[in-house]
Amino acid sequence: MADIAETIATPKPAPTPKIKWEAVTDHAILIAGALFMLLPVLATFTTSSHDPVTIHREGLQLAIGDQMGTNFDKALFEKGGFTDNVNGITMLMNSFILGIGFAVGKIVIGMMAAYAIVYFRLRFATFAFWIIFTTLLLPLEVRILPSYEVIQSMGLTNTYTGLILPLIASATATFFFRQFFRSVPEELVEAARIDGAGPVKFFIDILIPLSRTMIAALFIIMFVFGWNQYLWPTLITTDENLFTLVRGIRQIIQVYSDGNSIPEYGQAMALAIIAMLPPVLIVVFFQNWFVKGLTESDK
Repeated sequence: MADIAETIATPKPAPTPKIKWEAVTDHAILIAGALFMLLPVLATFTTSSHDPVTIHREGLQLAIGDQMGTNFDKALFEKGGFTDNVNGITMLMNSFILGIGFAVGKIVIGMMAAYAIVYFRLRFATFAFWIIFTTLLLPLEVRILPSYEVIQSMGLTNTYTGLILPLIASATATFFFRQFFRSVPEELVEAARIDGAGPVKFFIDILIPLSRTMIAALFIIMFVFGWNQYLWPTLITTDENLFTLVRGIRQIIQVYSDGNSIPEYGQAMALAIIAMLPPVLIVVFFQNWFVKGLTESDK
């Protein structure tokens, strides 16, 4: 009896958890992919700490050098270019203006277009939407020459308006806002109508607060799109005071004062790291809004 009681009282050892090799493989692939994507960024960061002669002679560097502070200081504060009148801070501000202008303009135009298509009884609303949507098949490169002709004829070259205005129409924003507005319950529209809310009041007091997560998600997408613009600013601006960071990197590399000079590769790499930071920080800090905004459009 004592042996039986002792056997019952002794706890059984917990079963050894089985290794889920599928999960291990999946995580290993994801980690390897992340490291593969981060390797160019790491190489850019480490190379930015070397002098231009070393980079020109030996190529990309994976070890930290002793010129990082100097290169970042020159990239941000040293005036250069053909006119010696622009520095990294100026280009950083121009990139912020372009990115925020693109994001705000595209969101405003997209919301207004989607609101008209969904809530106004237009005879050809669906046809108009698909016409807008098919413009996704016409990228900037296809329509860049007529866009340039229009801007030049209006005298908007070398202006922020000329940089931002021609590209703020967005089929992507119109599509996402249309899908979101169609998910708003019809009872809410009827209740607002009974309370005496007109189209403008309904749009401002009800739809915009409901669309906050969608606005945040699209703001991230459009900001990054505007921040990374290179072709259009290159075509529309010749004034160095309007150069963006993306264009400034290229400007540093291609400047040769004479046949024996070496481009400031370290300064260009430092400027590239600075250009990466704002989009990365925005995506990292607002990723929850980003995911929530895009998934709510399907409800």
